[in-house]
Amino acid sequence: MAGLSVLSSQKIAADISAGLSQWQQQGKWFGYADHSIFCRIEGQGEPLLLIHGFPTASWDWHEIWPELTANYKVIALDLIGFGFSDKPLNYRYSILDQANLIEGFMREMGIGRYHILCHDYGVSVAQELLARQMSLDAVSKPTPEVASVAFLNGGLFPEEHQPALVQRLLASPLGSVVSRFITEGSFRWNMCHIFGAHTQPTAQQLHDLWYLVNYNNGRAITHKLIRYMEERRCMRNRWVKALNAPVPLCFINGIADPISGARMADRYAQSVAKPYVVRIAGVGHYPQLEVPDEVVRSYRQFREKSALINAH
Repeated sequence: MAGLSVLSSQKIAADISAGLSQWQQQGKWFGYADHSIFCRIEGQGEPLLLIHGFPTASWDWHEIWPELTANYKVIALDLIGFGFSDKPLNYRYSILDQANLIEGFMREMGIGRYHILCHDYGVSVAQELLARQMSLDAVSKPTPEVASVAFLNGGLFPEEHQPALVQRLLASPLGSVVSRFITEGSFRWNMCHIFGAHTQPTAQQLHDLWYLVNYNNGRAITHKLIRYMEERRCMRNRWVKALNAPVPLCFINGIADPISGARMADRYAQSVAKPYVVRIAGVGHYPQLEVPDEVVRSYRQFREKSALINAH
């Protein structure tokens, strides 16, 4: 794998923050289904895979990246159709395919066992990876093997998921038309609506996120990516069953999130055999951007408690 520079430095500086420019320049690309997938890899220690949400990208993790890379070998991908990865127009986007992408990448990296921290769309990808692992008999060991999962806000239970209006429109028969009329202004409005009242994104953060959505004609496929909501409903039983996988799991939830906040946390606590739930008051759909220090602290506590349980 080799790093690539897609845009001139002058163009990048004019359009996005220095941090996002550096994120891209320090990334690498690998091949999947004849397409290029962007990734960041940094740090030493146990492998930790970060799986981002819809409609953004691995840049979602940049606020907690330094703390995580100080303790783990951290891997973050832009899933196909997102961020700096290819966004083919004629492609069947699905959670199942994204899970295939991740499994193939981890094998190529020679990683036999890894941990997951995931958000939004990424929680469904992680649920599918857990479901595949559970489907093997007790003697078999999956390669690669998921060692633990920490979920951030996401639709773990589709019946508790409350999609925003723009998501419902994109998922409707008018989705291809709606996608053409999404502007940076409407994107900003929708993102601000799902952040906490006192943890709002800055104008620069919003512009960077919009840049990633719009990059490489990304708006043209948003209505195809959003099909994951229907996939969640179809795969509901399989993916909910995966929440009782025999590996350490936790749910770190910004309870002010109108999409997958307090109701989702309550449902998780009621439905999972041994629920580990961290509720963060006043925080919306993007805890890793809104309260990064609290997310890192909660994640470290989860890993420490998991290690103690496993030791006994």
